[in-house]
Amino acid sequence: MKTENAWKKYTDKKEVFDFCGAYKDFMSCCKTERECVSEMIKMAEKAGYRNLEEITSQGITLKPGDKVYANNMGKTLAMYIVGEEPMEKGMRILGAHVDSPRLDLKQNPLYEDTELALLDTHYYGGVKKYQWVTLPMALHGVVVKKDGEAVPVVIGEKEDDPVVGISDLLIHLSGKQMQKNAAEVVEGENLDVLVGSIPLESEEEKEPVKAQILKLLENKYGIQEEDFLSAELEVVPAGPAKDYGLDRSMIMAYGHDDRVCAYPSFMAMLAQDKVKYTSVCLLVDKEEIGSVGATGMQSRFFENTTAEVMNAAGQYSELLLRRALKNSMMLSSDVSAAFDPNYPDVMEKKNAAYLGHGITFNKYTGSRGKSGSNDANPEYIARLRRVMEENHVAYQTAELGKVDQGGGGTIAYILANYNMEVIDCGVAVLNMHSPWEIASKVDIYEAYRGYCAFLRDM
Repeated sequence: MKTENAWKKYTDKKEVFDFCGAYKDFMSCCKTERECVSEMIKMAEKAGYRNLEEITSQGITLKPGDKVYANNMGKTLAMYIVGEEPMEKGMRILGAHVDSPRLDLKQNPLYEDTELALLDTHYYGGVKKYQWVTLPMALHGVVVKKDGEAVPVVIGEKEDDPVVGISDLLIHLSGKQMQKNAAEVVEGENLDVLVGSIPLESEEEKEPVKAQILKLLENKYGIQEEDFLSAELEVVPAGPAKDYGLDRSMIMAYGHDDRVCAYPSFMAMLAQDKVKYTSVCLLVDKEEIGSVGATGMQSRFFENTTAEVMNAAGQYSELLLRRALKNSMMLSSDVSAAFDPNYPDVMEKKNAAYLGHGITFNKYTGSRGKSGSNDANPEYIARLRRVMEENHVAYQTAELGKVDQGGGGTIAYILANYNMEVIDCGVAVLNMHSPWEIASKVDIYEAYRGYCAFLRDM
């Protein structure tokens, strides 16, 4: 039952490196869910996808082969290729999320303390807080003014940009700190970002350093302090994705979880033309905090959008929508934990995912007796095995660590609520949820090939 290293398939590795070169570029410029959705819409429109809202407003009838997309609040994207078969016979769905663990600015973030200006944050998703200090960080996001103008903000990514960061206690004075457990070494309220130290030249200002930062923001972006109230600003690691390893076989990037699955899913959709069953790529927000809210998988966005597509194709009724959802098959494209030889005790080697061994299927996730998981049916897995093998896709199966070690969840169980067939299927990564995660280039490329095979042949 051993799997082989997928690199052995490629005497000429150019196709792998070319695909992953484009992925690196994407990861370097798309560090928030808004940036991902915006860039993907541009790419989709170039590939012939049309805005579903415009289609419905113009009363255009969709036919097999038509390609449409729907944008939900700039943070969720659904793409459809209308299939030759009626939609009630089911769709082939690739679902991933484009949000990643990070630090969010609070709504009233800017303050001055001992002539230093800082930004107060609230961490988003599951993080080891001590990993986020003493690193160069960037600010990404949007500030929306009262008049509705949205001002995009990116500071820390250009070569001549300043970076910001979070300080840590020097080793010489950290005796008490070093006695704390890892969860308390750095506490959430101490993840404040240092952004300035030059005072504004004014004797009237009680907080001159803070005033200087506000002046800089007003000059560059035209924003006032109260505009933070309607801002969505994220603190993320600064710098581009990089080749990792002396052989350049891996990629180090912020946000592999889950853009390392979202990007191949998206590219697999772009590679399709005519499909038998309607193909869908669903890229959602808020997975890292429970898939809640209007842009999370638990919202009605996907269901409502599917109803709109069916209606535009002349196939809608409430019953046909229910049949379409029930008869669908889905790959919940999410990452798995790669075996780490530095920490072998948390993995069971026979059921672990390995870097370089291809796309990973997780029959179940969850924790403590599979709690909270979608447990895929063996009949569905058998069909997937056949399709992967017929298309010579390197794949492996895994679970998320040893029993009782911990666990995790994905959006799989939410789609399974529609009674469709669902399984988790993605790329194994090292350093999951850290500022810089590691993934194998050949696994990324095999994920793309596996997603193409799923859309085309399932």
